[in-house]
Amino acid sequence: MNKPIRILVVDDEREILQLIKRYLEIEGYQVDTASDGMEGLGLFEKGKYDLVLADVMMPGMTGLTMVEKIRAQDSQVLVLFLTAKDGDTDRVLGFKLGADDYVTKPFYMNELTARIAAHLRRYQPMQQESEKVYTFGKLSINIPRVEIIKDGTLIELRAKEFEILAFLASHEGQVFSKGQIFENVWKDDYMMDDNTVMVHIRRLRKKIEDNPDEPKYIKTIWGLGYKFQGKEL
Repeated sequence: MNKPIRILVVDDEREILQLIKRYLEIEGYQVDTASDGMEGLGLFEKGKYDLVLADVMMPGMTGLTMVEKIRAQDSQVLVLFLTAKDGDTDRVLGFKLGADDYVTKPFYMNELTARIAAHLRRYQPMQQESEKVYTFGKLSINIPRVEIIKDGTLIELRAKEFEILAFLASHEGQVFSKGQIFENVWKDDYMMDDNTVMVHIRRLRKKIEDNPDEPKYIKTIWGLGYKFQGKEL
Protein backbone atom coordinates (compact mmCIF):
# COMPACT_ATOMS: atom_id res chain seq x y z
CA MET A 1 0.00 0.00 0.00
CA ASN A 2 1.42 3.38 -1.01
CA LYS A 3 1.98 5.87 1.75
CA PRO A 4 -0.14 9.05 1.51
CA ILE A 5 1.40 12.18 0.03
CA ARG A 6 1.80 14.79 2.76
CA ILE A 7 1.51 18.51 2.02
CA LEU A 8 2.19 21.43 4.35
CA VAL A 9 0.24 24.64 3.53
CA VAL A 10 1.32 27.90 5.19
CA ASP A 11 -0.70 31.11 4.74
CA ASP A 12 -1.83 33.87 7.10
CA GLU A 13 -5.21 34.24 5.35
CA ARG A 14 -7.47 31.76 7.10
CA GLU A 15 -10.07 31.52 4.32
CA ILE A 16 -7.45 30.71 1.69
CA LEU A 17 -5.79 28.23 4.04
CA GLN A 18 -9.02 26.31 4.65
CA LEU A 19 -10.03 26.43 0.99
CA ILE A 20 -6.71 24.96 -0.17
CA LYS A 21 -6.83 22.31 2.56
CA ARG A 22 -10.33 21.23 1.56
CA TYR A 23 -9.52 20.94 -2.15
CA LEU A 24 -6.24 19.10 -1.60
CA GLU A 25 -7.89 16.61 0.76
CA ILE A 26 -10.53 15.94 -1.91
CA GLU A 27 -7.62 15.04 -4.22
CA GLY A 28 -6.47 12.48 -1.65
CA TYR A 29 -3.54 14.33 -0.09
CA GLN A 30 -2.82 14.44 3.64
CA VAL A 31 -2.71 18.14 4.52
CA ASP A 32 -1.40 20.08 7.54
CA THR A 33 -1.79 23.86 7.82
CA ALA A 34 -0.03 26.72 9.57
CA SER A 35 -0.90 30.42 9.73
CA ASP A 36 2.65 31.82 9.83
CA GLY A 37 6.22 30.89 8.97
CA MET A 38 7.28 30.04 12.51
CA GLU A 39 4.38 27.62 12.97
CA GLY A 40 5.03 26.13 9.54
CA LEU A 41 8.71 25.58 10.30
CA GLY A 42 7.78 23.88 13.56
CA LEU A 43 5.43 21.47 11.79
CA PHE A 44 8.03 20.73 9.12
CA GLU A 45 10.66 19.88 11.73
CA LYS A 46 8.29 17.38 13.36
CA GLY A 47 7.01 15.63 10.23
CA LYS A 48 8.00 14.35 6.81
CA TYR A 49 6.39 16.24 3.91
CA ASP A 50 6.49 15.70 0.15
CA LEU A 51 5.51 19.29 -0.72
CA VAL A 52 5.36 22.69 1.00
CA LEU A 53 2.96 25.35 -0.29
CA ALA A 54 3.70 28.73 1.30
CA ASP A 55 2.62 32.35 1.00
CA VAL A 56 5.57 34.67 0.41
CA MET A 57 4.49 37.63 2.56
CA MET A 58 3.36 36.80 6.10
CA PRO A 59 3.73 38.69 9.38
CA GLY A 60 6.65 37.60 11.53
CA MET A 61 8.62 34.97 9.63
CA THR A 62 7.97 35.31 5.90
CA GLY A 63 7.53 32.40 3.56
CA LEU A 64 10.92 33.15 2.03
CA THR A 65 12.67 32.95 5.40
CA MET A 66 10.80 29.79 6.32
CA VAL A 67 11.75 28.07 3.06
CA GLU A 68 15.38 29.12 3.45
CA LYS A 69 15.41 27.33 6.83
CA ILE A 70 13.55 24.33 5.41
CA ARG A 71 16.02 24.02 2.54
CA ALA A 72 18.87 23.94 5.07
CA GLN A 73 17.27 20.76 6.47
CA ASP A 74 15.84 19.14 3.34
CA SER A 75 17.03 19.80 -0.20
CA GLN A 76 14.55 17.40 -1.81
CA VAL A 77 11.09 18.51 -0.62
CA LEU A 78 9.03 20.29 -3.28
CA VAL A 79 8.32 23.99 -2.61
CA LEU A 80 5.62 26.10 -4.26
CA PHE A 81 5.10 29.76 -3.36
CA LEU A 82 1.86 31.72 -3.33
CA THR A 83 2.34 35.41 -4.01
CA ALA A 84 0.15 38.47 -4.59
CA LYS A 85 3.00 40.38 -6.15
CA ASP A 86 3.46 40.83 -9.87
CA GLY A 87 7.12 41.89 -9.66
CA ASP A 88 10.02 39.59 -10.48
CA THR A 89 12.13 40.34 -7.38
CA ASP A 90 10.41 37.88 -5.07
CA ARG A 91 10.29 35.25 -7.78
CA VAL A 92 14.04 35.47 -8.42
CA LEU A 93 14.80 35.37 -4.70
CA GLY A 94 12.40 32.49 -4.19
CA PHE A 95 13.96 30.42 -6.97
CA LYS A 96 17.42 31.12 -5.53
CA LEU A 97 16.16 29.72 -2.23
CA GLY A 98 15.00 26.57 -4.01
CA ALA A 99 11.38 27.18 -5.00
CA ASP A 100 10.05 24.77 -7.63
CA ASP A 101 7.18 26.98 -8.79
CA TYR A 102 5.12 30.13 -8.15
CA VAL A 103 1.36 30.63 -8.18
CA THR A 104 0.12 34.23 -8.27
CA LYS A 105 -2.94 35.29 -6.25
CA PRO A 106 -5.77 35.29 -7.12
CA PHE A 107 -5.69 31.81 -8.62
CA TYR A 108 -8.11 29.09 -9.65
CA MET A 109 -8.08 26.02 -7.42
CA ASN A 110 -8.03 23.67 -10.40
CA GLU A 111 -4.87 25.41 -11.64
CA LEU A 112 -3.21 25.06 -8.23
CA THR A 113 -4.11 21.39 -7.83
CA ALA A 114 -2.97 20.68 -11.41
CA ARG A 115 0.42 22.27 -10.78
CA ILE A 116 0.86 20.37 -7.54
CA ALA A 117 -0.06 17.09 -9.23
CA ALA A 118 2.36 17.76 -12.10
CA HIS A 119 5.28 18.45 -9.75
CA LEU A 120 4.50 15.37 -7.65
CA ARG A 121 4.39 13.14 -10.74
CA ARG A 122 7.93 14.20 -11.61
CA TYR A 123 9.10 14.00 -8.00
CA GLN A 124 7.75 10.59 -6.93
CA PRO A 125 9.75 8.41 -9.37
CA MET A 126 12.97 10.19 -8.36
CA GLN A 127 12.17 9.78 -4.70
CA GLN A 128 11.37 6.09 -5.13
CA GLU A 129 14.58 5.54 -7.07
CA SER A 130 16.65 7.32 -4.42
CA GLU A 131 15.27 5.02 -1.73
CA LYS A 132 16.33 1.76 -3.42
CA VAL A 133 18.60 -0.46 -1.38
CA TYR A 134 18.95 -4.11 -2.41
CA THR A 135 20.10 -6.72 0.07
CA PHE A 136 21.01 -10.25 -0.98
CA GLY A 137 22.46 -12.30 1.84
CA LYS A 138 25.70 -10.64 2.85
CA LEU A 139 25.71 -8.31 -0.16
CA SER A 140 24.05 -4.88 0.02
CA ILE A 141 23.63 -2.54 -2.98
CA ASN A 142 22.78 1.03 -2.01
CA ILE A 143 21.69 2.89 -5.16
CA PRO A 144 21.51 6.49 -3.83
CA ARG A 145 24.86 6.26 -2.04
CA VAL A 146 26.51 4.29 -4.87
CA GLU A 147 27.82 1.84 -2.28
CA ILE A 148 28.42 -1.90 -2.30
CA ILE A 149 28.89 -3.56 1.08
CA LYS A 150 29.78 -7.22 1.54
CA ASP A 151 30.22 -8.79 4.97
CA GLY A 152 30.20 -5.28 6.42
CA THR A 153 33.08 -4.15 4.21
CA LEU A 154 32.79 -1.41 1.59
CA ILE A 155 33.76 -2.63 -1.88
CA GLU A 156 35.26 -0.17 -4.34
CA LEU A 157 33.76 -0.43 -7.83
CA ARG A 158 34.36 1.52 -11.00
CA ALA A 159 31.39 3.51 -12.30
CA LYS A 160 30.41 1.05 -15.04
CA GLU A 161 30.91 -1.93 -12.77
CA PHE A 162 28.45 -0.41 -10.30
CA GLU A 163 25.97 0.43 -13.08
CA ILE A 164 26.07 -3.13 -14.40
CA LEU A 165 25.54 -4.57 -10.92
CA ALA A 166 22.72 -2.13 -10.14
CA PHE A 167 21.03 -2.88 -13.47
CA LEU A 168 21.17 -6.66 -13.05
CA ALA A 169 20.20 -6.61 -9.36
CA SER A 170 17.20 -4.38 -10.05
CA HIS A 171 16.00 -7.04 -12.51
CA GLU A 172 16.82 -10.05 -10.37
CA GLY A 173 16.31 -13.36 -12.11
CA GLN A 174 15.91 -11.83 -15.57
CA VAL A 175 18.37 -12.89 -18.27
CA PHE A 176 20.06 -10.19 -20.36
CA SER A 177 22.28 -10.62 -23.39
CA LYS A 178 25.60 -8.77 -23.61
CA GLY A 179 23.96 -6.43 -26.10
CA GLN A 180 21.09 -5.59 -23.77
CA ILE A 181 23.44 -4.92 -20.88
CA PHE A 182 25.65 -2.72 -23.04
CA GLU A 183 22.73 -0.67 -24.39
CA ASN A 184 21.19 -0.17 -20.94
CA VAL A 185 24.43 0.76 -19.17
CA TRP A 186 26.42 2.55 -21.87
CA LYS A 187 23.33 3.99 -23.58
CA ASP A 188 24.82 3.25 -26.98
CA ASP A 189 24.42 0.75 -29.80
CA TYR A 190 26.08 -2.60 -29.12
CA MET A 191 28.99 -3.73 -31.33
CA MET A 192 28.79 -7.49 -31.88
CA ASP A 193 32.57 -8.04 -31.59
CA ASP A 194 32.92 -5.90 -28.47
CA ASN A 195 33.96 -7.78 -25.29
CA THR A 196 33.50 -4.75 -23.01
CA VAL A 197 30.63 -6.33 -21.06
CA MET A 198 32.55 -9.58 -20.51
CA VAL A 199 35.60 -7.72 -19.20
CA HIS A 200 33.54 -5.62 -16.77
CA ILE A 201 31.63 -8.62 -15.48
CA ARG A 202 34.86 -10.55 -14.96
CA ARG A 203 36.25 -7.65 -12.90
CA LEU A 204 32.96 -7.32 -11.02
CA ARG A 205 32.95 -11.00 -10.09
CA LYS A 206 36.46 -10.72 -8.68
CA LYS A 207 35.23 -8.01 -6.33
CA ILE A 208 31.87 -9.35 -5.14
CA GLU A 209 32.03 -13.12 -5.47
CA ASP A 210 33.58 -15.50 -2.91
CA ASN A 211 34.87 -17.54 -5.82
CA PRO A 212 34.82 -15.71 -9.19
CA ASP A 213 35.13 -19.05 -11.01
CA GLU A 214 31.93 -20.28 -9.36
CA PRO A 215 29.83 -17.12 -9.09
CA LYS A 216 26.76 -17.07 -6.84
CA TYR A 217 25.44 -13.63 -7.74
CA ILE A 218 26.14 -13.01 -11.44
CA LYS A 219 25.28 -16.18 -13.29
CA THR A 220 26.23 -17.00 -16.88
CA ILE A 221 23.33 -18.45 -18.87
CA TRP A 222 25.16 -20.14 -21.71
CA GLY A 223 24.08 -19.01 -25.14
CA LEU A 224 21.84 -16.28 -23.70
CA GLY A 225 23.72 -13.91 -21.40
CA TYR A 226 23.77 -13.12 -17.70
CA LYS A 227 21.37 -12.86 -14.78
CA PHE A 228 21.61 -11.75 -11.16
CA GLN A 229 20.60 -14.33 -8.57
CA GLY A 230 20.03 -13.31 -4.97
CA LYS A 231 16.89 -14.89 -3.49
CA GLU A 232 18.51 -18.18 -2.60
CA LEU A 233 21.47 -16.55 -0.88
